Amino acid sequence: MTVPHNGKLFIETVGCQMNMLDSELVVGALRKEGYSLTDDVQEADTVLFNTCSVREHAEHKIYSALGRLKYSKLSRPNQVIGVLGCMAQKDQELIFQRAPHVDMVVGTGQLAEVPRLIGAAREHRERSLAISLDRKEGTRAEVSDSFQSYDPLREPEMRPSPYQAFVRIMIGCDKFCTYCVVPMTRGPEQSRPPKDIRREVQILADQGVKEVTLLGQTVNSYKVTQDGKLYRLSDLLEYIHDVDGILRLKFVTNFPKDMTDDLLQAVRDLPKCAQYLHVPAQSGCNDVLKRMKRGYTIEDYREMFGRIRNTLPNAAVSSDFIVGFCGETEEAHQKSLDLIRECRFKNSFIFKYSPRPGTKANDLLVDDIPEDVKKRRNNEMLTLQNQISAEDNAAFIGRRVEVLVEGLSKSEVKRGDASTDAGPVQLTGRTTCDRIVVFNGNPRLAGSLTTISVEDCTPTTLIGSIVTHQVQHGSSPLLPILV
Repeated sequence: MTVPHNGKLFIETVGCQMNMLDSELVVGALRKEGYSLTDDVQEADTVLFNTCSVREHAEHKIYSALGRLKYSKLSRPNQVIGVLGCMAQKDQELIFQRAPHVDMVVGTGQLAEVPRLIGAAREHRERSLAISLDRKEGTRAEVSDSFQSYDPLREPEMRPSPYQAFVRIMIGCDKFCTYCVVPMTRGPEQSRPPKDIRREVQILADQGVKEVTLLGQTVNSYKVTQDGKLYRLSDLLEYIHDVDGILRLKFVTNFPKDMTDDLLQAVRDLPKCAQYLHVPAQSGCNDVLKRMKRGYTIEDYREMFGRIRNTLPNAAVSSDFIVGFCGETEEAHQKSLDLIRECRFKNSFIFKYSPRPGTKANDLLVDDIPEDVKKRRNNEMLTLQNQISAEDNAAFIGRRVEVLVEGLSKSEVKRGDASTDAGPVQLTGRTTCDRIVVFNGNPRLAGSLTTISVEDCTPTTLIGSIVTHQVQHGSSPLLPILV
């Protein structure tokens, strides 16, 4: 029996780019089943939350959203509510206990089951729990197999823009940093075959995508043998570089100890590779790094950063930092600030430490830094980083940069959509070193490369005007420009 529903799907995604891609693939599969997206949770008969467990705040947000749906089934008896992703894999039955109205809990490795489980929940009104094996519940091969991979059904509406797309090149993580739940929620590290990745990039290019970002928890750990040849990330970049229509290649997130010279040289020598690297440091203090079990010292990080500067002198580097980790002294905090001053990161993603159940830090270390101290250290670091970002952005004033136009700026979107036949509106794009640029232009420029003269800036944004409407379809940079 087919139970009727209105075919309206609401999905909320919290967390990283990997979660954004997971949501795209889930929506792509449900589109095939006849579902259409809505941004109004009140009109949806299918409500999905794709979740994150990296920070406590992200989990609270989802449980609050679930709480607001507590009585929604009274007026929508056929409604199905599902929790997907990292929180689902970690909390499992706890979600049903805290939110009894949830119909399905689906972990990161079981997302291919979502269409079937929605149908079963609607027809039988029975709860479904679909999760992968815990890392201790089987051999590495058995656990890896339980984190399913499936052929992606791409859904353009879920992308950052019609011209940008994510491609997962690996899943899982084997680093086991003491603060991190990812090795448990996404399973063992597994790299996808290059031929599958190239095929997916070609599909995206055929759909009009111009910029592809390769995703992995530690993306530069990528390693696969195909047809007797070992492919590292540098080899993969070369393998997909000539896909016609793709103008830019990016990759995140990098692990410092795996930042090899061959990868830096590939970014230098392959014209489509963005001159941008995201390499989290997490702390500038060796004692903290050791408690985090990061596997490198601050001297290692500085050596790696020096090689980046020697090989890619114009590249932008961004980082992550955790403030208030267990046992972090004021001296340790100052060392992190010193590292930011020394490296002058383009930007840093700064987080206050919060214990995560299931991690070694939660089990073995004491969360001994008061919340007010964490907040102060967070603000100090953010203030310093914003100052550096503003100073370095100001150095671009008077220079020309090549920008991949993404579409309307956020402020323009708030004012309402612009017609492609309208006059100039504020557009946004990014340089090859990942700096955001806003400028006035015709919306039809979206998806093209154009040159912008930078006239002003904020700590996060370059502000300029178009100096040429020339569109590049190959891979040679327009001159004279700077990254």
